[in-house]
Amino acid sequence: MTTQTAALQTALDTEHAAVYSYGVIAAYANNDRARLVAEFSAAHRARRDATADLLRAGGTEPDAPAAAYPPPFTVDDPIPAARLAVAAETDCAAAWRAVAEHAETDAVRGIAVEALTETALRRARWQAILGTNPATVPFPGRV
Repeated sequence: MTTQTAALQTALDTEHAAVYSYGVIAAYANNDRARLVAEFSAAHRARRDATADLLRAGGTEPDAPAAAYPPPFTVDDPIPAARLAVAAETDCAAAWRAVAEHAETDAVRGIAVEALTETALRRARWQAILGTNPATVPFPGRV
């Protein structure tokens, strides 16, 4: 398995976790955030599916998702739900940054940069909702 393939598989698993997390987020987010949660969840589902397709196109069968992705902390009201969204977006940013670093083609690098940009924007949106200042970080995905 190439480093690009391994990075893509990790990004796929992170997208699976984000989709799962957004299910938890939806259960506890403020009602006025329902549209935002649905939009961001749909974006992760689309990225998950596109990543699985990209792996298949490269001759690799994607790993199956885990049965569950437990949150790293208790989520029982809107504030922890928003923090879980930040955590999910942060994890996705790190995964997509790794894909960009290990990309073997311009096409894969472009996909990774697009995904990294999208997840950084979603993270900033959640950070702003939480009142974090600044809402962004200089280098998204840097661990």
